Amino acid sequence: MRPSFRLLQAREPDEPVRAEEHHAFALRLDVSPEQILLFDLLEQPISLDAVATGVDAVLVGGSGRYSVLDDTPWMPGFVDLMGELAQRQVPTFASCFGFQALCLALGTDVVTDPDGSELGTFDISLTKAAGSDPVFGALPGTFAAQLGHKDRAVDVPDAAVHLASSARCPVQALRVGAAVYATQFHPELTEEDNRMRFRRYLVEYRGSTGRSDLTEDDLPFAPSDHANALLGAFAKHVL
Repeated sequence: MRPSFRLLQAREPDEPVRAEEHHAFALRLDVSPEQILLFDLLEQPISLDAVATGVDAVLVGGSGRYSVLDDTPWMPGFVDLMGELAQRQVPTFASCFGFQALCLALGTDVVTDPDGSELGTFDISLTKAAGSDPVFGALPGTFAAQLGHKDRAVDVPDAAVHLASSARCPVQALRVGAAVYATQFHPELTEEDNRMRFRRYLVEYRGSTGRSDLTEDDLPFAPSDHANALLGAFAKHVL
């Protein structure tokens, strides 16, 4: 029987990234896009039953125009949902926006930190605990990953195992229990995916960095094969 997933998205209807994100997750998981059901956080009533029922695992990606620190009506319910997924040990992989929401749900502050922002491809270093982790354990000690964020978690939540860090952002990956994983970086994105993501959100990135002349050529981009293998390792572990 083919596994099924639910991808939670915080994307406006006019954003091409809605479809591109869906496609990226399907490719990294090596599944058909039809196996990944979409859930619109902006429009659909948020509940654990609505998200977790009828699927084998939950996925959360980025957000583009939203921050977990925004005062929007649906944000508290989303953060609470991330806490419920962790408490119930629903198999979950959350990147970037989802990672930050999980950290908030588990009691860790998230702050906007322009100096700690990472746009492009950056080196990620594993912690000692990652060596014995069933998902991260096969990775080299340092590997390249795709990023695009200005917010970051301040600390590792008490309930989580710290798995990875970077020079600018000490909390890059964590595990809660056996089935819930989250990364500040984007394992679903390849170098070309991330370049396209930058082009899609050029206005937002220029605003967040304060650089009205920021271009793709100003950023570090490189392949991220090891990071791109993480979602397949996660699916093999939890399914």
